[in-house]
Amino acid sequence: MRIALGIEYDGRGFSGWQRQTGTRTVQECLEKALSKVADAPVNLVCAGRTDAGVHAVGQVAHFDAQVLRSLRSWVLGANANLPGEISVQWASEVDETFHARFSALSRRYRYVILNRWVRPGLLRGKVTWQHAPLDLTPMREAASHLVGRHDFSSYRALACQAKSPIRTVHSIVLTREDDCLYLDIHANAFLHHMVRNIAGVLIAIGKGEQTADWSREILEYRDRTRGGVTAPGDGLYFVHAEYPDVYSLPQPSRPPRF
Repeated sequence: MRIALGIEYDGRGFSGWQRQTGTRTVQECLEKALSKVADAPVNLVCAGRTDAGVHAVGQVAHFDAQVLRSLRSWVLGANANLPGEISVQWASEVDETFHARFSALSRRYRYVILNRWVRPGLLRGKVTWQHAPLDLTPMREAASHLVGRHDFSSYRALACQAKSPIRTVHSIVLTREDDCLYLDIHANAFLHHMVRNIAGVLIAIGKGEQTADWSREILEYRDRTRGGVTAPGDGLYFVHAEYPDVYSLPQPSRPPRF
């Protein structure tokens, strides 16, 4: 039986999603918890690997179970053995054609910027703080240059292992509510650090350090060394992945608001 899971986590205490030797990761904690429920080793595949400090409200993963358990048992059993920062929200039985990564049609991220002159206390680690006022008008114009199918070499990490830098960005939406600025990005897939690099460029433009055309100039360089500063992982959330209706997965979680 193949099981898909919906997962949320606070990424501050982890070295990212992917299992790594000698460090605490989300994948490792989940696999250990699920292995106790299955009474056998479990290997997870996720929709989108997140970096250290990055959060998720709707991460999707799958594993193949060799034992029969109810969907409720997978959820409650996993949560009973997980640290408090990780919670399995749902489990769904899917057929063997489902793959959390390769079956995904698109993915959505939200980047949250607290834009006020004093630093956060309660929201520390959950938002990125910018004390300088940000102007949404040039940020929106700059974001429009990145929508569409492009070579995003300038917006990916130098260590990115993706075979192709070509990605299709469906939309980039910037909104403000009180002191919070929300950057929502929807794309078919993302490169390593792609959202954080886009956020870093847009923040610089919003502060007036660069013009709106700078985002397009960087794109055309196709050279990460000529790109902008990578924004912090604080405030970045994997919102959800979208799949064909045939899999009948639960409705995606709502993105965070503060």
